[in-house]
Order: sequence, then C-alpha cells, then structure tokens
Amino acid sequence: MPDYFPNVKKIKYEGPDSKNALSFKHYKASQKILGKTMEDHFRFAVCYWHTFKGLGTDPFGGPTMIRNYDDAPDEDTQRRQTMEAAFEFFQKLGVKFWCFHDADIAPEGETLDESQRRLDDVAKQAKKLQKETGIKLLWGTSNMFSHRRFMSGAATNPDPAIFAYAGAKVKKALEVTKYLGGEGYVFWGGREGYETLLNTDMGRELDHLARFLHMAVDYKKKIKFKGQFFIEPKPKEPTKHQYDFDAASCHAFLQKYDLDKHLKLNIEANHATLAGHTFIHELEYAVANDLLGSVDANRGDELLGWDTDQFPTNLYDTTLAMYTILKAGGFKAGGLNFDAKLRRQSIDPVDLFHAHIGAMDAFARGLKAAAKMIKDKKFEKIIQKRYSGWDTAFGQKIESGKATLEDMDAYTRKHGDPEPQSGRQELLENILNEYIL
Repeated sequence: MPDYFPNVKKIKYEGPDSKNALSFKHYKASQKILGKTMEDHFRFAVCYWHTFKGLGTDPFGGPTMIRNYDDAPDEDTQRRQTMEAAFEFFQKLGVKFWCFHDADIAPEGETLDESQRRLDDVAKQAKKLQKETGIKLLWGTSNMFSHRRFMSGAATNPDPAIFAYAGAKVKKALEVTKYLGGEGYVFWGGREGYETLLNTDMGRELDHLARFLHMAVDYKKKIKFKGQFFIEPKPKEPTKHQYDFDAASCHAFLQKYDLDKHLKLNIEANHATLAGHTFIHELEYAVANDLLGSVDANRGDELLGWDTDQFPTNLYDTTLAMYTILKAGGFKAGGLNFDAKLRRQSIDPVDLFHAHIGAMDAFARGLKAAAKMIKDKKFEKIIQKRYSGWDTAFGQKIESGKATLEDMDAYTRKHGDPEPQSGRQELLENILNEYIL
C-alpha cells in the first residue's frame, strides 16, 4: 500500500515538555484515569467527510487543498486510494475508530444500483483494512442533504418518491454499517426542516419523519443490527429551521412519537452554539434525560453565525464536557468523533495531524482536570448544600407529590418570608480556573 503521509511517523506521547509538534503532550492512550485508560474514556474517532473529502471549499471559493490520494485517473481508483490514505492516517494518529457518510466513501452514481455497487465495493475494502489494523467503525450514516433531489428534505420531503429514495439509501447504509461492525448509526436531518412556512405542512412533515425513523427501527430489528441509533440536534443551516433544533426539541419529538426507547442523542458542540446554547448545556440536558449517546467534538466561532466545524481546543469546553460525561458513567456505544475540518488556508497534509493532535491533547487536559474535580467533589458539595432544603422532610414531601398548595400556604405562614442564599457564581468560576489553569 502506498505511503500517503510519508513525512509523518506514528504519533507518540512525549510529554508536556516536548518540542516536537508531531507528538502528544497530554494524551497518553494507556494512562489510567479513574480506573479507565484515556483511550477507553474518549473512544476517539476520525470523520471521513471533512478529514479526507473536505478540501477547503467554502461558499465563496473552490478547493484549496491538493491531496495525492485524490489524484487518480478514474473514480474507482480515487475511492480506493482515499480509503487507503484514511486508514494510514488512523494508524499514524493512533485512533481506534472512524465514522462515515455513505456518499463520502462512495460518491453517488447515475442510478441507485450504481451508487450501491460503489458502496459495496468500498465497504469490502474498508472491512479488509479494519481487519488488518484493528480499527473499528464507531458509526455510519447516510448523506441525504447534498444531492439536488433532497433540496426540500428527505424524510420530510413533500414528494413520497423522494421519501422512498431516502429510505432506500438508509436501508443500504444500515446494511453496510452492520457489515463493518459499526457500534451505532446516526440520523442527522440536514434538510429536515423548512425555508418558509408558506409552503410547509409542519405537522405532516413531523409525522413523516417519525414514520421514517420507525421504518428504520423495524429494519434494524429485521437485519439484527445491534448498534445504537442516534439523532443529532442542529437548529438551522442549511435550512432556516430544522426539526432537530436542539436536545430538548429532539427529546420532545422522540417522546411524542414513541421513539425515545430507540434513539439517543449525538451532541455536536458547534450545533449547540448555533441553537443559542453552550456545548455543556446540551450534554447536561442529554444526561439528565438519559439520552447521551455520542459526541461530535468540534467548536464554532462566536463571531460567525454558521457551522464552522473547527477543531476543539477550548480547555473550558473540554474540561466541562468530560466532567459531565464522567458523571454520567462515560460512553456506552458512542465516543468523541472529530467532526471538524481544517481552515481553508491550512492546505498541507501535515496540518491534519496538527489539528487532531491539538484536539486530542485538549481533551486529555480536560479529562485530567475533570477527574480531579470529581475526586475532590468541591462542586458536588456546593450543589448538594445549595439544594439541601429538598432533602428535609418538607422538601421530600413536595418531591414525592404528596404536598398541596394548602401545605405551601401553611408552611409559609409558619416560617415567614424565606431569605435568599447567594449562588456564588464568581467563586465557582474561580475554582474552575484553578483546576484548568
């Protein structure tokens, strides 16, 4: 197999004092934190689409990146070379998982049969490479937003023929995901939403989306796919409004349509900020409702209102994310997938390594800080004290549902006007700084 990254050797841990840019300063895969190795805590995955198919295109200009695996005389050769390059990258970076969209590993042909032939062909190659390297598929999914036919959505399209085409794509993508031993499957409604309500029957579209997901659940059972289903929240872009707006919207949708026992959430940091939330808010909501499944680890730019998909390097985000994930017991079927892309001016292949190394190190630092926070229990004790009134007989009576408004009136008359207690936000932020800095 050709060497597509000849100037990069396998990335190793060299410690925080290393001056080698192609080394880990904080991520040591075998290091145990709270009884688990870093590798097991994170379950890092590399996404196929941005990493190997994203070549710097943006709405104002074409590709800026030239890749040797992308230079081939025909499409079949290009697909095979790209897959070879991907697995070389996974090995040299030292990750154990990867993720894909069907159209990323096998761009669509002229017909459905041709598209599926291509997908089968590249899946056989991926299966062989997985066996040779020990690298696993974290999850697969289907791209139902790029092609012209999906301009008005897939499962929510006003045309049942397009709904059917989307179903055929998901059927095949599920089969390929199972074939590759995928641990999950993600549904992201890239265009499951609307541009204007003047031509939209929202109620019917939501019903159709639910019907589509139930079909997928039924087929999952039929083919005996044991992986976890995920739904990925995103509020807008490319549509004006998407039905998977945020974690709470997805939760309400799943509950209404009796899907909550079949799907968990794949939370993305950049999607959270587009929804007007923080990354940690979305994680906390998912944990509070037993919906945390997997994470697309990236970040957005606070000054830009679109999905910039930058690599995660904010230590506050990585620390609080790992604190939440650790408190929830860690990942079960999901992991941290780097759904992130190089900046348009970062055109060299080695920049792919720099980006992933920095992100992995940022999460390693976050994990160390979060583990210390959990061991010290400072925040836990402060929260416990703040809510201690609910642990009294009176608080328990309310929480158990046995109290009435008459009881509230009697209690207040007996005890008088309550004295508010300080939330001490500034103190808590200072304490957090001590762990991170």
